[in-house]
Amino acid sequence: MTAGGAGVSGGSGAERVEVRSGTYHDSVTLMQVSRTVAGVPGVTSAQVAMGTDLNLDVLAGMGFAVPAGTGPADLIVAVRAEDDAAHDAAQAALAVALAPPRGAGSSGEGGPNGGVPHRTTGAAVRALGGPTASGGTLALVSTPGAHAFVEAMDALDAGADVMVFSDNVPVQLEVRLKVEAARRGRLVMGPDCGTAVVAGVGLGFANVVRPGPVGLVAASGTGAQQVMCLLDAAGVGVRHCLGVGGRDLSEAVGGLATLSALALLDADPEVELIVIVSKPPAASVEAAVRAAAAALATPVLFALLGPGAPDLTAATRRAAEAVGATWRPLPWWPGAGAVAPTRLRGGFAGGTLCDEAMLIASAVLGPVASNIPLAGAPRLAADLRTATDGTRPAHVMVDFGDDELTRGRPHPMIDGSLRVDWLAREAAASGPGEGAVVLLDVVLGHAAHPDPATDLAPAITTARATARALGGELAVVVSLCGTEGDPQGLRRQAEALAAAGASVHLSNAEATRGALAALRLPPP
Repeated sequence: MTAGGAGVSGGSGAERVEVRSGTYHDSVTLMQVSRTVAGVPGVTSAQVAMGTDLNLDVLAGMGFAVPAGTGPADLIVAVRAEDDAAHDAAQAALAVALAPPRGAGSSGEGGPNGGVPHRTTGAAVRALGGPTASGGTLALVSTPGAHAFVEAMDALDAGADVMVFSDNVPVQLEVRLKVEAARRGRLVMGPDCGTAVVAGVGLGFANVVRPGPVGLVAASGTGAQQVMCLLDAAGVGVRHCLGVGGRDLSEAVGGLATLSALALLDADPEVELIVIVSKPPAASVEAAVRAAAAALATPVLFALLGPGAPDLTAATRRAAEAVGATWRPLPWWPGAGAVAPTRLRGGFAGGTLCDEAMLIASAVLGPVASNIPLAGAPRLAADLRTATDGTRPAHVMVDFGDDELTRGRPHPMIDGSLRVDWLAREAAASGPGEGAVVLLDVVLGHAAHPDPATDLAPAITTARATARALGGELAVVVSLCGTEGDPQGLRRQAEALAAAGASVHLSNAEATRGALAALRLPPP
């Protein structure tokens, strides 16, 4: 349905803005669609997004004129292209990208509602029969954050468990959802639950992992992915990964979903070991969770990042050995080194992986500046090079998946262009006799970039050449989070990145120690 469309001149080439009323697509889909449309030859910029206030601000900042009255229920297609032929090609790419999967049409017979879309989440749950004896119905909510609470509560009312992929849900509404879920004996995963596995089925950003006896409770997306991928490499499978959202173990939320998830996993006879993955929780909440875990029949292992705590690789090894697996050294691919590097630069798609790297590096280097700094470390300014106090720190790590850097942009696990530009700037800062080590993560799996090495490998080659031309050197170390079953091809990605000169590790902790070794400093 098209409520309006406008073609105006502006920027480099003709600009067209179309508003489609009553058409909704989730944010992950639209991130991927925007990237597809922007990649059409002749298209100079493109944004396909729902008309939330945030997205309207982003579109205005890009110079697009959006018709007055556009709101969160409207899909906006904004394209700036060189000519009409490019616009036509963009529309064709858009139609393909937004086409429903085969068998998922909105008309005809055969669906639970005769092919007619349900008007509410609760109606869809009820049409599927509500909770079942095998464990119930799971509703996945991925609407703008302002509307996620209503849809999640509607699903709870219908008797479903809920995975809230949406972010920007106020914490007080998160607490209300989780209190209500606990009262009903249901589970709310999220908000901002980007990764989950339920009975072997991956949801959100999900790696292809083998089925097995381990159940995870995760207040961390990429942290959970790292643990699952390392378990898979050790031959250990995962039955469930219940993401609870990054705030669940805070004082404000009090671990409500974590406690519910622990009870659910303990009740599953196929789960032999539970692993809790998180950044540092609030002390009182951690104490309550540990007390609850001690009362379960199923053993529980804690993989909580923090100063002095085991890294995720060490915690995963303990988990693998606890279920009888033999831990073997992980494969890695050596790359080219640098001469006398003095600076460490980290550019991450995963916030937890960035945190883990900073914890390991700061034990050797001292405080590492970041846009998500550890306690006592400098905070980076908007240029991501200088600190807010005006100093220029020697060692910097950037989380490119942080909300401040993903507003109106695809997540870096989907679109690595922001990080590629940053890598080029780091190379351009090289000088005679100066070396730097750049630490990057690459996260594979469903919903992530279909072939990240195609963008990153040439950028690494170019960056290293730029540094050499300026008389400096650049070494690149990559933490590759993925499994042999991931659609991108784990070994193909590793070999392409290594061919570009990067040293590639499957463990983020080992990659960080490799970067420190390149600085000729003793690893912790």
